[in-house]
Amino acid sequence: MGDMTGQVALVTGGVRGIGRAISERLASRGAVIAAGYYKDDEAVVQGFRGAHPTSSVHRGNIGDKDDCERVVHEVIDQHGKLDILVNNAGITIDKTVRKMSPEDWDRVLQVNLSGAFYLSRAVLQHMLDRGSGRMINISSIIGEAGNVGQANYAAAKAGLFGLTMSLAQETARKGLTVNAVAPGYTATEMVAAVPQEALEKVIAKIPVGRLGKPDEIARVVEFLADPDSGFITGQIYSVNGGQHM
Repeated sequence: MGDMTGQVALVTGGVRGIGRAISERLASRGAVIAAGYYKDDEAVVQGFRGAHPTSSVHRGNIGDKDDCERVVHEVIDQHGKLDILVNNAGITIDKTVRKMSPEDWDRVLQVNLSGAFYLSRAVLQHMLDRGSGRMINISSIIGEAGNVGQANYAAAKAGLFGLTMSLAQETARKGLTVNAVAPGYTATEMVAAVPQEALEKVIAKIPVGRLGKPDEIARVVEFLADPDSGFITGQIYSVNGGQHM
């Protein structure tokens, strides 16, 4: 595997859950982590700082174009460059289409899909000027298969596939790679909030018989971010225990 020492990685939602696992994976390879967050409590943020003293944390709203541009500029100003962008942060507002308001729809699309576009666009010229870069979008099994009560989330996560493949084609000859990872149900705080009875029904549909672990998602992101993965672009990696094939 390639040397990642000193590479700078911006991981949105990087202080907890799958984002935290991604940050830790990349940090273990010698990368400098710039972790994005929005509403995490101070104890979580300070805990991340303490565990990763060479890292930085950046508060911002990825549903806001100006905030995304500000965070990217902050990271480059602080660390001198940006080698890896992981668009991981996202939200859910779950309702059936009949009960979903236009505001519910717009908010989830704005954060989960437009936010990835805003950040990718903000860092694109910097990576093109340097002739290298890795962009990795964290989608979801819901984007592949849909789900009752998650039309907005499914549409946003499916939209990331189109963004990934289009941007990959635009940048393939310029030293950049753009890929997506689509996790299945993973043991995070978001999934832990699901009622136990409903969670048991979900697990019963997963062929391997369990939830995924955040680190199992992170190891695929690490692989795609590796300097030796330059021949892989425009791809969707499903990590879901066989639930959707």
